Amino acid sequence: MVQTNHTQQHTLIALVEDKPGVLTKVASMFRRRGFNIVSLAVGNSEQPGLSRMTFVVAGDDHTVGQVVKQLDKLIDVIEVSDITGESIVTRELALIKVKTTPMTRGEIIQIVNLFRANIIDVGSESMVIEITGEEDKINALHNLLAPFGIMEMLRTGLVAMVRGKTNGLANEHAGHTNGNGHSHS
Repeated sequence: MVQTNHTQQHTLIALVEDKPGVLTKVASMFRRRGFNIVSLAVGNSEQPGLSRMTFVVAGDDHTVGQVVKQLDKLIDVIEVSDITGESIVTRELALIKVKTTPMTRGEIIQIVNLFRANIIDVGSESMVIEITGEEDKINALHNLLAPFGIMEMLRTGLVAMVRGKTNGLANEHAGHTNGNGHSHS
């Protein structure tokens, strides 16, 4: 039996306690284990007192499995799931500041409109564009704007959700214990 463990990007979702220091503990675990976070987004979840983290990590299936196990051992992590193989919806937000001149402004506006992006600030020599979508869409807009001169760019990191059902994470955390036997209530 031949095992192929190609390195690829995996999307992980974690439901965590919404309290100070949780992000530091999670980031420290990644640092100690030598795991690289490609993207990280954190925000409130639908459950009071809990936040949802979306991680994109690079690695083979075994390495990412280790990441999931290590995350699940952290006391403040309620549940973690690798949703890479699921049917998911992903989005990212980017702000792109591009150089403009009176001669290039019209062409940039046409490109922005094609991508259904928004112009949120216009200066005498620059324009700030907001785009939301999948990674490929943001990369494509970036590539088309690059010849005009990108002055600044900020990307939020990926957020993801499983289509049509929950992410498989705890819908109710009262009395929940993670795989390490830690109670989270």
